[in-house]
Amino acid sequence: MQDYKKINVWRAAHELTVRVYKITMQFPKSEVYALTSQLRRAVASIPSNIAEGCGRNSQADFAHFLNMSLGSANESSYFLLLAKDLSYIHEDEYHFLENEIERIKAMLISLISKVRVIKN
Repeated sequence: MQDYKKINVWRAAHELTVRVYKITMQFPKSEVYALTSQLRRAVASIPSNIAEGCGRNSQADFAHFLNMSLGSANESSYFLLLAKDLSYIHEDEYHFLENEIERIKAMLISLISKVRVIKN
């Protein structure tokens, strides 16, 4: 078991989540149970799956939850694209957030590779 707050990718994902929550406060009220909710859930799943994986007893379980985080990052990426295409977020904000997601995905892939090496 390890402290998830000490993992760089968790910190980056948490910061992204906070930023997305603030941005989605500006989404139309008609989206509160639709895109706003889906985007928030997907982006919050990135750091929450990392945290859950850290609480598991095996490296295989940790790798599984890191893979779930990676899937949530991809899902978040799509919801951000949809929000941009619906003009809920500005193009420059979209590009910043998309770059952050790509950076987080790269960090996750690297960590997954390291965890898999340790478990073998």
